[in-house]
Amino acid sequence: MAAPSEGLVSADVWLRCQKKLAQFQTLTGKREKVNPKLTALNVELAHVEDEIEKLLNTLTGASAVLISYANAKIEELEAQRQTLSKEIAALSAETMSPEQIERLSVYLNRWEEIAFDDRWQVADSLISQIRATGECVAIEWKI
Repeated sequence: MAAPSEGLVSADVWLRCQKKLAQFQTLTGKREKVNPKLTALNVELAHVEDEIEKLLNTLTGASAVLISYANAKIEELEAQRQTLSKEIAALSAETMSPEQIERLSVYLNRWEEIAFDDRWQVADSLISQIRATGECVAIEWKI
């Protein structure tokens, strides 16, 4: 994505970034990162892996029909496992530590003093997409 001209990193974007980070500043006392969606995906992944293991364990001495059924079910579960693994990897990459949030807060508090490149990096750390129309600006957050 090409960097916008300096005028596009506006006070509106700064204000929205401040508000978004304010939601997380109360969590800085905790040193561990907890993401409920990530936890739920990990639980679901463990369940899928358990199902695959159970199916594999039932194959000993199974008939051809049962083996065929188990293979189809295992393929389905394996596809689900891969999808969950990708979602977990994406969420893990997007989870911000309290230290990262604190560092970004410092930048946002000194917004008018920092260089444009630093503003761009802060915005890039927080925002995945901005959609602007004549009527509104919609921000899709990474956090």
